Amino acid sequence: MIESMYVAILIGSLLVGVAVFTSIFSTRFGAPLLLVFLLLGLLAGEDGLGIHFGDGRIAYFIGSIALAIILFESGFETRFSAFRAAALPALTLATIGVLVTAGIVGLAARFVFGWDWISAMLLGTIVASTDAAAVFFLLRVGGISLRERVRSSLEVESGSNDPMAIFLTVALVGIATAAEGESEAFLSLLRSFFLQIGVGSLTGLIGGFVIVRIVNRVELEAALYPILVMSLVLVLFAATGIGGASGFLAVYVAGLICGNVRMRQIMALRRVLQGMSWLAQIAMFLTLGLLATPSEFGSVLPPAIAIAAVLIFIARPVAVWLCLVPFGFSRNETAFIAWVGLRGAVSILLAILPMVGGVSHGQTMFNVAFIVVLCSLVLQGWTIAPVARWLGLVVPTRYGPVERIDVELPGRGDHEIVTYRVMPDSAVGRGRRIPRWARPALILRDGRSMRFETAGPLVPGDQVYIIAATEHVRLLDQLFARPADTADTSVLFGDFTIDPGVKLGDLADAYGFELPPEERGETVAAVMRRSLAGDIEEGDRVAAGPVDLIVRRLDDHDGIAEVGLALERRAPRRKLPLFQNRREIVTYLKERRLRKAAARAAALAAAVTSMPLDEEGSR
Repeated sequence: MIESMYVAILIGSLLVGVAVFTSIFSTRFGAPLLLVFLLLGLLAGEDGLGIHFGDGRIAYFIGSIALAIILFESGFETRFSAFRAAALPALTLATIGVLVTAGIVGLAARFVFGWDWISAMLLGTIVASTDAAAVFFLLRVGGISLRERVRSSLEVESGSNDPMAIFLTVALVGIATAAEGESEAFLSLLRSFFLQIGVGSLTGLIGGFVIVRIVNRVELEAALYPILVMSLVLVLFAATGIGGASGFLAVYVAGLICGNVRMRQIMALRRVLQGMSWLAQIAMFLTLGLLATPSEFGSVLPPAIAIAAVLIFIARPVAVWLCLVPFGFSRNETAFIAWVGLRGAVSILLAILPMVGGVSHGQTMFNVAFIVVLCSLVLQGWTIAPVARWLGLVVPTRYGPVERIDVELPGRGDHEIVTYRVMPDSAVGRGRRIPRWARPALILRDGRSMRFETAGPLVPGDQVYIIAATEHVRLLDQLFARPADTADTSVLFGDFTIDPGVKLGDLADAYGFELPPEERGETVAAVMRRSLAGDIEEGDRVAAGPVDLIVRRLDDHDGIAEVGLALERRAPRRKLPLFQNRREIVTYLKERRLRKAAARAAALAAAVTSMPLDEEGSR
């Protein structure tokens, strides 16, 4: 027994270590890292190195704990501002979008496999939700910077749609294995929905504030706070599940609360949570990879690929378009959100439930779900960055290297130690004077530490440590933050800067282009704000005659503080023929009515003209 214990520890730790090292090769070759973890589990499994693991219940247990940690960390890293900006579209995708996706995929499964409706819809619900681990990893570590509303919608959707898919899957498994009548089953499903979603949200809200209260009231060693928080999170997850509600939704909501209020050791907690989330992802994907048997995939490979194609190219785009039509997303933004419908460990985890629950076709569902996840990670995961660039949705990264360290002060003090590296093209790097309140406590230059008073002017490459009030950190960002070393500022932000208060008519006179009379008296900032419909981010561009106006900097109230002028306009973004939003649909319908009315008027006029004249010369 002791020897087998050592062997299990050796194999498990080696797999985790190898998974960590594969991140180097994954980053170099652009492969989705979570796909590498999954393939590593397959390689080590029964058809690879011969590690036999076939206990679905243990796999579901490990995966559930791992998913709870990932969802808490996902909520913890989501800012309230981002959540508010994306809450309605994201929650619509997480509820109605999951139902529409499940319905279309279920219809395809009914046609492809010939199963009964319950089994077909069960497969649809299994693969209906996007995977929080995959989406968060590829958006945050994938090396692309997206518009805030698009990124937030994807992150909030991926964190909040898992409970919906889990609820539907558990409910359909119960219906498939129960002897209830259809009406009783429907009423039971409805009651379960309100219990899972309503009570899960409420307990998450209460649990988040309780966790914050406990952490801020208890005096502990600094290293014990992350352990305390993780234990409380798992207590909340388990207690909510025992009560029949969604523990996954509860921990996500609790993470959202904890990450947006003041807590002790929050920076240390953030680092521990990031490490725990990575470990949870590795453990979950390796375990699910070990559970699968690739030699069984051959019999279901063609229909499974057909299901994956329906999901990626039909179900997800249709669901996203229907859900986002009212919210004013552009066609390219809708297309990108539809493409980033990554499936991952959650779908494989849910596919275990019919298998261990004795549902007919349970093993086939697991194999199909595994193949669908592989197709999604390979096709969508590998192409997120190129698709974002092709659609013109990548915005420039504004900030250089920043590291923040939380400082615990007595009373209600709220300060941070902020570390910046002086960039050559930053305001400070160009010689701008530092305010008294922002003077560094320490400067590292050429491997030597020195005080601000003796260091002289800051030079590019200096690493500075500043103690500042939290509310002043954004002001520090404006002093030190510019594009990273490889960014081409003139291409991204224009050839030179103009005052946003300049009249557009003066700009038109200077560059020789025509304007409607009503626009000549407007300021550049007002025109840009109207053209961007109030959704303004740094790097946004508005065409004005032969030049482009670019948002270079926003003030503390998200107003346009600095505008760049580009003399050579970039190529316009591609405009897709699909995914029209509500405004475009309404405009099209109005134009169509006007065309029909004009055609009827022309036909009437032609009919009148062709009528013969009477004796008095009238028709």
